[in-house]
Amino acid sequence: MQEIPNHNGIIVAAMYHFVHVPNPALEQKELQLVCEKAGIKGTLLLATEGINGTICASRNGVTTLVSYLRSHPLFAPIHVKYSKADDDVFFRLKIRLKREIVTMGVPDTDPNHIVGSYVAPQDWNKLLEDPDILVVDTRNSYEHAIGSFDGAIAPQTETFRDFPAWARQLAKQDAQKRPKKLAMFCTGGIRCEKATSYMKSLGFVEVYHLQGGILKYLEEIPASESKWHGECFVFDHRVSVRHGLEPGNYEMCHACRMPLGEDDLEHAAYVEGVSCPHCIDRLDERDKIRFAERQKQMELARQRGEQHIGGKQRCKS
Repeated sequence: MQEIPNHNGIIVAAMYHFVHVPNPALEQKELQLVCEKAGIKGTLLLATEGINGTICASRNGVTTLVSYLRSHPLFAPIHVKYSKADDDVFFRLKIRLKREIVTMGVPDTDPNHIVGSYVAPQDWNKLLEDPDILVVDTRNSYEHAIGSFDGAIAPQTETFRDFPAWARQLAKQDAQKRPKKLAMFCTGGIRCEKATSYMKSLGFVEVYHLQGGILKYLEEIPASESKWHGECFVFDHRVSVRHGLEPGNYEMCHACRMPLGEDDLEHAAYVEGVSCPHCIDRLDERDKIRFAERQKQMELARQRGEQHIGGKQRCKS
């Protein structure tokens, strides 16, 4: 079990656990009380299939929440991965009830019933060298675009709901074209729990997934030995992280939420808080006026030394 890092700033904790939750609304109320007392910010999702989320707080705050979860009869085995930040990477606390803790749209998929084989980060490189294996990035196309593993293919999905359709097409291939083995990965491991479960339900026998996801790999594998290229998109105000889980170099478009690299930020379509090359053609004048006003309010809040909810917070070193 990973120890919470000693750090005087902010601890970021990504967590999930698939388990049958009889009364998610009751768990929501109890979690709300625990998190508010501990000064937690971030998002936790609850559904009958389990719990998922990423939060941030002081080390004491994170310790309080994790201790509560570890002592809970349902959530005790929860997977938690930690990283460090200089400032809050979320602005507020949200604990939401959902139909799924990671939305794939196939209700019968149950990782507690059937799931792929875990591969530890230190064994992942060797697996990637297997000539019979198809390496699949289960994340969305915008995540894949800023970083991935050597030789990995991307299903080109816009959301995880698109993944089952791609998987069914792969399963329909004839025996000569159909891959013998699958190696799947995602950011923190949760999407692969469902993705590998679904692939096995389609008849794939040898299905592997990276234990702890990309974040665990970047934490444990030195850059000199790594088969990862680029940065890993994260769903908080850091936008991306690099090896050692150091904050990356990407910004986020606050109109469409796409990660923006140096070329994007220098593009004529980029206007801070208003538009970027990815969304400029989809915005009408009302959108641009509304986003420009929001950006103005953010700037005024920054000048007053305040946080504007929905604004950008830099955690870059």
